[in-house]
Amino acid sequence: MTPAMSGLENAVDRLSGPTIVVVGDLIADEYLFGKPARISREAPVLILRFTERDVLLGGAANAAHNVHALGARVIPIGVVGADAAGDEVLALFHRVGITTDGIVREAGRQTPVKTRIMAGGYQATRQQVVRLDREPLEEPLSSTGDALIARVTALAARADAVLISDYGYGTITNGVLESVRALARKSRAIVTVDSRYDLLRFTGVTAATPNEAELAQLTGDVVDDERALEKAGRRVLECLGCRILLVTRGSQGMAVLERDGETSFIPIHGTDEIADVTGAGDTVISTFTTALASGATPFEAASLANVAGGVVVMKRGTATVSAAELRQALGETGP
Repeated sequence: MTPAMSGLENAVDRLSGPTIVVVGDLIADEYLFGKPARISREAPVLILRFTERDVLLGGAANAAHNVHALGARVIPIGVVGADAAGDEVLALFHRVGITTDGIVREAGRQTPVKTRIMAGGYQATRQQVVRLDREPLEEPLSSTGDALIARVTALAARADAVLISDYGYGTITNGVLESVRALARKSRAIVTVDSRYDLLRFTGVTAATPNEAELAQLTGDVVDDERALEKAGRRVLECLGCRILLVTRGSQGMAVLERDGETSFIPIHGTDEIADVTGAGDTVISTFTTALASGATPFEAASLANVAGGVVVMKRGTATVSAAELRQALGETGP
């Protein structure tokens, strides 16, 4: 066994040790499945005969589920509405054994729901036809923000890491973000962030995980090769004042940049003929954060996140990766 392989397998063994708090936008991922039946007489559209419905944890809820699947203790903190979708999110957490003590319910608020219409025959691969998003129209109430701050203060005080999952639905208020920063300064906890639309707001965190397109958008640079990526990544590291930047690159793998160290490019794990990228970013940051919190080096944590990402995109729908699956994948392909 090579030293690199031994280091990664040891890192997997330690994943069950830390406590991770996931703060962010909790989403219900709804899947409606139908079998193609005929063309509608009303419009030139396909009619699907409904076969089944499935609801899975999405957004920050998916990130928390992934941490749990790796064996670590996870505490999700976020808000759901007092609606049917909120009931389903809470029930899904309870079903897998994840605490809901950090979740605030707000009457009158829409729990974010992403509905994917999936079409396919019984012997054929089911493909996503269209997605319908139901989103809250307003920011959370100030009383909800206060309740979230209280939960961060109470539940994250002894966490080894705080993972911020920002999908733009308003959970990460300025007060919540400052509470996380204050706790991290006091406890020296790791703070990682995945923000879809406003990454530069999250200054002072330990690590961030933009994708290549987001990196280009943040800097205004054309990121079309490794040299350009490193230049843009170094600029973002400086702007954020963070220690590590993990850039996901799709079929080209990942790059991990350390502020006081080198830049490492990691090739894609497995095949680039993926099945479904839904929620893959949640899996990546969950694995990366849990590994860092358990003592892995940034390169080891990025390598495990790369393997986890390669495994999860071969699954249909919003999915998780377990420590056992990581071990198996490492055994099959090496580090």
